[in-house]
Amino acid sequence: MASKKILVIHGPNLNMLGKREPDVYGTTSLDDINKRLAGLGKKLGLIVDIFQSNHEGAIVDKIQEASQKHEGLIINCAAYTHTSIAIRDALLLLKGPVIEVHLSNIYKREPFRHKSMVAEVATATLCGFGHSGYYMALEAIARMIK
Repeated sequence: MASKKILVIHGPNLNMLGKREPDVYGTTSLDDINKRLAGLGKKLGLIVDIFQSNHEGAIVDKIQEASQKHEGLIINCAAYTHTSIAIRDALLLLKGPVIEVHLSNIYKREPFRHKSMVAEVATATLCGFGHSGYYMALEAIARMIK
């Protein structure tokens, strides 16, 4: 499975993890999450590519690239979860599993956060587990593509 590549996409404002609303999103930085994902990927025999952008078009471009290069995708669209039809439509290009991740439980938050544009095209959704959700998603994808 060493040649299997997984892409992890972090959406807008996730580069501010640990600084922005730590009571909601925790104190773990995005860099810490990425390092742990890379280490876990090695243990699982996966190559984990990681991308973060605050720009919707850049995320769409990366998903389009992933359709040719990656076996699966983990995505936290952040605020774009609730608004981006463009990201949703790009995800339809992917043949492998897509796992949507949210640090907080979006269903315990403001009503506008209850609707995910991504959920209906994702293989699975994890929310409310904090940064552990990313690691759970990576372990699940490893099993799915085995």
